[in-house]
Amino acid sequence: MSIITRNLTSACVGLVLCLCVPLALACMGDFDDDATDDPGFQEGKAAIESQNWAKAIEILGKTAEAFPDSADTQNLLGYAFRKSGDLDAAFRHYQRALELNPSHKHAHEYLGEAYLMKDDLAGAQQHLAELAKICTPIPCEEYRELKRAVDEFKKK
Repeated sequence: MSIITRNLTSACVGLVLCLCVPLALACMGDFDDDATDDPGFQEGKAAIESQNWAKAIEILGKTAEAFPDSADTQNLLGYAFRKSGDLDAAFRHYQRALELNPSHKHAHEYLGEAYLMKDDLAGAQQHLAELAKICTPIPCEEYRELKRAVDEFKKK
């Protein structure tokens, strides 16, 4: 391999890394807030993982009182309320999460799914469009999940 080819190859690799690494980092997920280190937050998350919605709502409600500006807590509260069937409470908490962090990918995904539960395709598509902006150029998992749910909804 000639020195010119080697230098050109090195320059191309460097250019690719300079362009791709920042894009990948931008799509890696939501920023954690202070509440995520709280034992109550972790306990509430564990209750969600075991599908104990009432326990999750109780614990995360206390965490939300201690950390009123926690978008992650508001999002998980919304999730627990949605799974328990209380869509009105779910909408309130998802909206609060997005007030605190307008780029919260999980809140957009879950809020879109809640809109589908209310047969509001336009509302879901609005959050799908927001995720498309947030996750560009690489579609994130939240976008793919909501897109799948929207596509399934359209088949009904």
